[in-house]
Amino acid sequence: MGEFVPQLLNEGKAPRVMLEYSGTLLHGLRRMGLDDVIDSLKTVTCDHRYRGAVEWLGAPWGHPVAPSTPMQDYRLHVKAWQQHFAAIFGLEALERVRGFSPAEMALPNHPDVAYEFVKTLKDCGYQWVLVQEHSVEQPASGLGLERKHIPHQLVCNNSRGETASIIAIIKTQGSDTKLVAQMQPYYEAKGLFRWELAGRSIPPLVTQIADGENGGVMMNEFPSKYFEIVRECTGTDMPLMNVAEYLEYLFNAGFREQDFPIIQPIFQKAIWDRFQPGEGPEKLKRVIAEREKEDHRFHMEGGSWTNNLSWVKGYENLLGPIEEVSALFYEKVLKHGVSSSDGRYRNALFHLLCSQTSCYRYWGQGLWTEYGREICRRAREILIYDF
Repeated sequence: MGEFVPQLLNEGKAPRVMLEYSGTLLHGLRRMGLDDVIDSLKTVTCDHRYRGAVEWLGAPWGHPVAPSTPMQDYRLHVKAWQQHFAAIFGLEALERVRGFSPAEMALPNHPDVAYEFVKTLKDCGYQWVLVQEHSVEQPASGLGLERKHIPHQLVCNNSRGETASIIAIIKTQGSDTKLVAQMQPYYEAKGLFRWELAGRSIPPLVTQIADGENGGVMMNEFPSKYFEIVRECTGTDMPLMNVAEYLEYLFNAGFREQDFPIIQPIFQKAIWDRFQPGEGPEKLKRVIAEREKEDHRFHMEGGSWTNNLSWVKGYENLLGPIEEVSALFYEKVLKHGVSSSDGRYRNALFHLLCSQTSCYRYWGQGLWTEYGREICRRAREILIYDF
């Protein structure tokens, strides 16, 4: 994209793209010596000529699955990514990163975890988060969303009665690699019409994502199709648009965040039917256990881009070491206030965050789970012997 965007702008076209690079990816590019890739990204990120075309999304540093990552560690992931991004592109560029893209589109649905997830994003300065359409529900009915192509308010209550909310942009479809490679969102948008919201007309926004590397389809088919669509839609009433400029357009038109429909993570209606926020974590635990016995579909594993894949079941032999290392990091490092500039802190943090990468819980038991366990072993040794 560091090459495509300047070329299209030089043609007088209006390209748009949102980029999400995990910290591990940015780190890996440097370790591989691909400085030319970083330099081209710096150009489209920092040069004023390209600022409107490229929007960066925040991410957790090590690409962890939010619902099953210790929340104290998830906050470390979010902050580590911000520090890493600023070190490459500068603080001014970081200030322009307003949206957040969760790894694997994984959204926690346990009330206490979901609350901490949203609170972390808000505390770290994010304005909006990208969520998968089938990972959320309407609070009153527990049903799916009716108007997926407008912003929503993601409202999360916890067992202690606290509330956190953030603007949610709904990502539609499935994993989307083939769809985005063929620029299907553009054709979907052409079939949509404006809606009424808060007494005013609002244009819909089709939002999808695709892994850049998976299955050669993105590498082989996306470039030519992207050029074709940018050239076709520039100057029409069906333009490409990034979320930041879309929200700015809505707010300038008089919309407020309170005007957006409220949503919550999936399966929470089943909890709130028997539990009131503020009744405490012990009662919440009992209600969750009751619901799990009554309905085999009910779970607190969260939602992600696919609803037929568990990030928990079958990975107990990896989740155990992850939780052990997380507890050790707290006891040895966080509890004692070790400075983040301390080399021991940085080495331990690096291994902690790497151990929680989603890849180690994707293909089932085998080589990848062993990679994860080995990184946990190294992290444990660092924490035991260096502190």
